[in-house]
Amino acid sequence: MTEAQEGIKQKNPWHRHLIAIITVLMVVGVVALVTTAVVQNRSLPQKLKYGIVLDAGSSHTALYIYQWPAEKMNDTGLVQQLKCCNVKGPGISSYWMDVGAAGRSLKQCLDEAKETIPEQQHRETPVYLGATAGMRLLSLQNHTQSERLLHSVEEFISFYPFNFQGARIINGQDEGAFGWITINYLMENFLQDSAEGNPETLGAMDLGGASTQITFVPDGKIESEQSSLHFRLYGKSYNMYTHSYLCYGKDQALKLLLEKLNVSDNGTIFSPCFNKGYTRSINVTAFYNSPCTPGQHSTTHQTVSLIGTGDSDQCSNHVRSIFNFTSCTWSSCSFDGVYQPEVQGRFGAFSAFYFVMKFFNLVEGGPHDPDKVKQILDKFCSRSWDEIQQTYLIKEKYLSEYCFSGHYILILLNNVYNFTSSNWNTINFMKKIKGSDAGWTLGYMLNLTNMIPAELPYSKPLTQASYTTVMVIFSLLLVILILLVSLIVWKRHCRAEKKI
Repeated sequence: MTEAQEGIKQKNPWHRHLIAIITVLMVVGVVALVTTAVVQNRSLPQKLKYGIVLDAGSSHTALYIYQWPAEKMNDTGLVQQLKCCNVKGPGISSYWMDVGAAGRSLKQCLDEAKETIPEQQHRETPVYLGATAGMRLLSLQNHTQSERLLHSVEEFISFYPFNFQGARIINGQDEGAFGWITINYLMENFLQDSAEGNPETLGAMDLGGASTQITFVPDGKIESEQSSLHFRLYGKSYNMYTHSYLCYGKDQALKLLLEKLNVSDNGTIFSPCFNKGYTRSINVTAFYNSPCTPGQHSTTHQTVSLIGTGDSDQCSNHVRSIFNFTSCTWSSCSFDGVYQPEVQGRFGAFSAFYFVMKFFNLVEGGPHDPDKVKQILDKFCSRSWDEIQQTYLIKEKYLSEYCFSGHYILILLNNVYNFTSSNWNTINFMKKIKGSDAGWTLGYMLNLTNMIPAELPYSKPLTQASYTTVMVIFSLLLVILILLVSLIVWKRHCRAEKKI
């Protein structure tokens, strides 16, 4: 180092201090920028709400746990299924002789709900129980006993630390409409934009043990006000056709079928809808105690023997006999003079529709049509009961009824709802959509979230405008500091050269 440079260094010690201060400020600025960006953009814990819906069907009960963000979109909560618990035993309507047992049957699933939902949110979690066609039938048959049964179930659920909202019987229109909401919500049809108004929606078809429902949005006016419903979801309005056929669920339809068969003198019923060689003993009083079969069966026997003959064509004719296709005062009908507009668009068919068609491998691998379905049914129904038992490891009750169930669904879709070879491929047999079960319960929960106050979501530390402003200011300061350091260094260099 020359004497001149050494003199400059000694005469200008403040330059070093200034550069050190500016360097520290630059480091602080960089750290501030990085910290602000990380804090602002880190993932935030999401506030979640929970809800429980118990689907008390005619043959079984299922408990569904739903969750959704505390914030809401277009006045409708964003709900998804978290868990499903199937209650062991029959539907609650089967406990009408022992009403206390109905509530106790729910214990295992309610206990699971307690473990699944955070304890601090138990008190604010609403619980709804909706009873469907099984309880609708019991209410028609013995209204007082159905009220006692529901009250007993309510008392049992009230012991749990949830916000129980009561148990009620869901009417057929609600069951159909909420099923329609469920599948269209899961398919995200409500969120799609359409230049011509509302986007295309999926029709819904549900088949339970005691009733069946069809719901869709038709073109034009709906002629029957009783079959018309209006919904507004996500800022859009929907006018839909919906009808529920009580007594035409799979189990009750079988009773209607067997009631029409003749009983021999020795107490035997021969049915072509059961595989050849199959036999079953039927308690007449228990089997024909439904409002769907109000007349006592024309036999003096307390029990009758059902014997399968396995004739597919005869089975098809017998199933058709439980429907009346002759009378219609509307522009178009399904059966028994019930108005139904022409089916249009795509449909989702769930519950027993799915399970039966899945058994016959008719859910995937299409295209399928009524003729192909009939061929598969003919082949299955012609097989002996012994052969069927050796081929399938399925509970006897369900396995024995697949010949009937297949023909019933084929005629229900083909002859009642009027799906033909030209539009059969518009039916999508479904069980789940994006992890949630197809059925009425999610639509029910989705609708009821409108009554749950929305909470503000966790907010970010800064608004977007404030965040942008802070980042710009810190960036400008850094640029200024860099320029200042560069200027000082340049001036020092120039002075050093002049001294030399």
